[in-house]
Amino acid sequence: MQTELNIKYLSQEDMLRAGCFDMKNAVSVVEKVMLAYAGGRVLYPDKTVQIFDEAVQSRINILPATLLDEGVCGAKWISVFPENPHRFGVQNQSAVILLSSLETGYPIALIEGMLCSSVRTAAVSGVGAKYLARPDSAQIGFIGAGEMAKMHFVALKTVLPGLRTCRVSSRTGAHEQEFIRALSPLYPDVEFIPCRSDYEKAITGADVIVTAISGQAPVLHGAWCKPGSFYTHVGGWEDDDETVFKADKIVCDNWRHLRSRGSPTLTRLYQAGKLRDGDIHGDLPDIVAGRIPGRETPEEFIYFNAVGLSYVDVALGWDFFKRAESFAVTLPLQKKGIFDHDLEPAGEAGAFRLKEK
Repeated sequence: MQTELNIKYLSQEDMLRAGCFDMKNAVSVVEKVMLAYAGGRVLYPDKTVQIFDEAVQSRINILPATLLDEGVCGAKWISVFPENPHRFGVQNQSAVILLSSLETGYPIALIEGMLCSSVRTAAVSGVGAKYLARPDSAQIGFIGAGEMAKMHFVALKTVLPGLRTCRVSSRTGAHEQEFIRALSPLYPDVEFIPCRSDYEKAITGADVIVTAISGQAPVLHGAWCKPGSFYTHVGGWEDDDETVFKADKIVCDNWRHLRSRGSPTLTRLYQAGKLRDGDIHGDLPDIVAGRIPGRETPEEFIYFNAVGLSYVDVALGWDFFKRAESFAVTLPLQKKGIFDHDLEPAGEAGAFRLKEK
């Protein structure tokens, strides 16, 4: 019986070398797996959330899913510690994705997860914008200027190529300038405007609105949102109640999961009895599948909130692995079964170790 087990490992740099940062492809993968989910071809159990600090929502999430048509089961292990940049000078998130075969159950690959997670989050908003934003959208406004904001600009510009003006606001002017420095060479057809921490200036007049922060208090006010705009809510508690109640349509990636998760505005309102299931227009996979309509009029203000779908992470992780497999390092998990090794006693009774050669 074959007892040797190996696993392939991919770093973020391996996947970048292989061209996995491809937002057009990512949007296509997201749409495809949403159709598979709508068709009952995805197993999507609840994720596990361990919160270690309620005030700032420091947490580790474990998100499993199975793609039946691909024969792959996977899980993303992701940590979100918002205080990391201020306390330790390091990024606030880290992640890995484990992929296993449905044929043998054996692990196939372990890949760095932040590239996939970041692309997934933005690509889902991109799919949302494809169905819910005005196709002639020209101006986008950001509250937040970090990595997730940058990734969202890439996704939204991919599905809305007519975007020509980007107003960006953040807590510091340095973050705004870094956002512009990173993106302006890649998008010479876009005028990037720093708003010097003036959130209202960034949002007023925007066709597409993005809040991409790790805050726990509203920074977006419904009064700033014009009719016909599309708002994608990325993080936690970022907008006031008026923003929700002003919406003509509220769309989620999965309302059943969102309504009991964390601190988003929709969750807070639902748990306070101010928002009902019937107030939600529907879930994005049902719109992609054509079961319910997306945008129906140019004047609708549409509110989109994604909780994060593990099956999308697994689908993108599997896509990334297939693209980058030639860059992978093979790591041994075991050479043989435990009792097939040459063992010797190691001190106390019942303790053993490999014999030294």
